[in-house]
Amino acid sequence: MAEMPGIDREKCDGCGLCVIVCHCGALTMVDKSINIIETVECDWCTDCEAVCATGAISCPFEISIE
Repeated sequence: MAEMPGIDREKCDGCGLCVIVCHCGALTMVDKSINIIETVECDWCTDCEAVCATGAISCPFEISIE
């Protein structure tokens, strides 16, 4: 399984923006806590990382276009 985004729970404020932008359903929220569901549908778009105002989400990969 590919690496999934990571969540720093101390930084996460539970706003849910990452869940809204996640088009593959890899992120869910339960009691203001974000959870990651490992899925092959995650295409590493990094939208979740980009929308996180607190910097709680980090993607363990970098996309480069050559």
